[in-house]
Amino acid sequence: MTKTERGELERIIKGRRRVASKAIEQRKAELLADAEQRLAAKYKISDVAWADVTASAEKAVQDADSIVAQKCRELGIPEEFRPSLSIGWWSRGENMLRERRVELRKVAQTRIDAMARKALLAIETKALDGLTQLATGALESEDARQFLAAMPNVEALMPPIEIQSLGPLALPADSPLRAVK
Repeated sequence: MTKTERGELERIIKGRRRVASKAIEQRKAELLADAEQRLAAKYKISDVAWADVTASAEKAVQDADSIVAQKCRELGIPEEFRPSLSIGWWSRGENMLRERRVELRKVAQTRIDAMARKALLAIETKALDGLTQLATGALESEDARQFLAAMPNVEALMPPIEIQSLGPLALPADSPLRAVK
């Protein structure tokens, strides 16, 4: 690969990284708008999606209200004063509560931010990998290649934690687990 080709590829990689970063911000905005729309959704009881279940619920409530009416007649409670049952409909479910919408909005925001950071890291990593490949092809000395290879990665710098390295467990003297090794 020529030096001109490497330079051109480097510019393309950097341009793609910039565009991808802007695309991540755009996607964050779209996901937040979608979350807000879902939080603000209201569902009408008359919607065809739940016509069957609403009809069944109304029938069950009427049947139960008839039992209440009968019991009231037996107790001598006048019809106009008797308690009655009716169907209720919450058009927003738990989202009708402002506090719950605030809580869900915060969850959506933090989850979207985490997704964006992960996407940005993946893009930056891919771009750096491409730039590294371009640079590696241009390296002429063994010292330069070894220098590049000596760069530690995150996994090497942050290995998994060994539970045993956390120290002995502090168990009560009478714990049956003290005898287990």
